[in-house]
Formats: sequence, structure tokens, C-alpha cells
Amino acid sequence: MENKYDDPVFFEKYGGMLRSQKGLSGAGEWEALRAILPDFTGRRVLDLGCGYGWHCAWAMDHGAASVLGVDCSGKMLEAAKEKNKREGVTYRLLTIEDADFPPESFDVVLSSLALHYVEDIGEVYRKVHQWLAPGGVFVFTAEHPIFTAQGPQDWHYGSDGAIQHFPVDNYFGEGRRQAVFLGEPVTKYHRTLTTYVDGLLENGFTLLHLREPMPSESMMGLPGMADELRRPMMLAVSAQKTGR
Repeated sequence: MENKYDDPVFFEKYGGMLRSQKGLSGAGEWEALRAILPDFTGRRVLDLGCGYGWHCAWAMDHGAASVLGVDCSGKMLEAAKEKNKREGVTYRLLTIEDADFPPESFDVVLSSLALHYVEDIGEVYRKVHQWLAPGGVFVFTAEHPIFTAQGPQDWHYGSDGAIQHFPVDNYFGEGRRQAVFLGEPVTKYHRTLTTYVDGLLENGFTLLHLREPMPSESMMGLPGMADELRRPMMLAVSAQKTGR
């Protein structure tokens, strides 16, 4: 996993985003994600790629017994400890690929907009299934395959500078993409919707929800938000450990 977030320039730009300033209420996908979250009461929670720790705080504030947030960025974890410090929440510097926990250590595993930075999603699924207790729930958001397919992740503009359409190309060619995020080059990994969903089923999960989040009505007045209705940017998925 590439750690772009410890780059001072990138981290400063990320800190200026609405989601960084306002937390969950500033995230366009939050309403769709919140609708598929499980009951956290008494649950042991793991957040993979926890970033600023917004979801860790939410889980603890809604009854979790314990929350562990892991992230590969020291700068992100420093911000998490400042913005979302809670009794019962622990933050640890760790990549998703290197994470390793005893079987049945958690009841809920979360991951918010981190899995498109991971090359081998199947290995993540296998490990999460091991870490979850029977009946445990895995909930994640990731960039939508339509958004990641072509690579640069930008609109196609006309000669007058107006948006014409969002390009989709090389959809079935999974793998590394060189994207541009906040004006900076970032390595991401594209995979099809089939890979995201069938991978869960093949690793002992039952699919509970699959959503394609849209910005909430309250956010539609913000610059660029209306254009987010022209193509999906994210997936929100929840699945339950039921097999193997």
C-alpha cells in the first residue's frame, strides 16, 4: 500500500477537504454507509485504514466495547488521536497488508475508502473472515469500479471547459492505476464489481447490502456535488461471516 498521506503537501491538501473539516457530516457517502452499519453495542471493532478516526469515534459513541483503528500513516494517526480520542479506542500504526490478529478477535470490521489502495483484495477478505467471530459483520466503502477503471479519475471536458462526460475504459483489466487526487499522483488498484462481490461470497461471507452512495440532499448546494449524480464514485458494502 502506497502511503501518500505522510507526504506533507498531500496531507495539507487532504486536511482542507470538507470530510477532513466536518468529519462524517462532510462525507458524501455517510448517509448510505450509516444505513448499513450494524449495531455496535458491546461489539469489538476493527477499523482498517482508520484515517482521522471518525468511524472509530462513531462506533465507540454508539456502544462498542472496544475499537482498534489501524492506519499506515503516522500523520493520520496523530490527527485521529487529536480529533477522535475516546476511552476504549486504540490507534496503531500498521498497514492493512501487514495486519495480523488472532482468529475471532472482532465482531465488526470496518474499512472506509482504503481498499482501493490494496493490491490483493482476496487476501484482505480471507484475513477479515478469520478475524471475525461467527456472525460478525464486515462493512466497507471503496471507490466504485466505474470511477477507478480509466485511471486518472477526471471528467472529460469540452473546449469551453464544461463537463461532457466521465470516461470509462479498460474496465475488465484489473490492477494498478495511476490516479490524480488533490492534484497529486496516487497509486490505486482497479477491480470489477464482480471481484468485489464474488470475492466475499467465495471467502465465506453472505452479502447483506450493496449500495452506490449519492451525496445527501443537504450537500447538493456545494460546488460540484450536483455532478456527482452523473456517475457513481463509491461502493458501500456489508457482509456477514457465515461460512468456513
